[in-house]
Amino acid sequence: MTGVADVTSVAGTGAGAVIPPESTQQAVTYPSLFLLVVLGSLVPVVPTGALVSGAAVVALHQSLPGLGLGAVFVVGAAAAFLGDVTLYWLGRRGVDSRSGSRWLERLREHAPPERLRQAQDKLREHEVAVLIVSRLIPAGRIPVMLACLLARMPLREFVRGNLPACLAWTVAYQLVGLLSGSVFPEPWEGVAAAVGLTVIISVAPTVWRRFRAS
Repeated sequence: MTGVADVTSVAGTGAGAVIPPESTQQAVTYPSLFLLVVLGSLVPVVPTGALVSGAAVVALHQSLPGLGLGAVFVVGAAAAFLGDVTLYWLGRRGVDSRSGSRWLERLREHAPPERLRQAQDKLREHEVAVLIVSRLIPAGRIPVMLACLLARMPLREFVRGNLPACLAWTVAYQLVGLLSGSVFPEPWEGVAAAVGLTVIISVAPTVWRRFRAS
């Protein structure tokens, strides 16, 4: 994702090279962020948390950081919400169908039996509230979503719990970006730190479970 910078002219031998203004780069950055987060919500391979954190770092170095961070929050939360709801709707079609669906099978592939059982237990105990926590726990979203599907939770009820979950998730990863961006003076350094930190957060639970099992 390209950085967002002020208009800068580089003088040289009577000619100047102009870097695109913030408004031009934002026209590319925000739609790209939206599409990538939606894609990452549908296909749990794209590191959506890293995308939001990196975008927050870039926004922090804009001439109007508050406006940029607000835009990142709206775009990130809306994209995560749309992706989750779409994936849940596709999964519901598989649950209601005798032959199932490839989307439902993909969810099963990303939800180990042990994690699914834990998610089902938490869903019975806390109901919709578990959706909020699942978005904040690395690798917790898919098992809980599958548990909701198998429990045949209505789409309306899922939406009611998923909305605050996406808002909380966006805030959390924006804070990671703000922390990284405030520590390093250069935007690219902050983006690299934010991406590295989010990757560590994502893989740490898996590494810990494998360590305990060994």
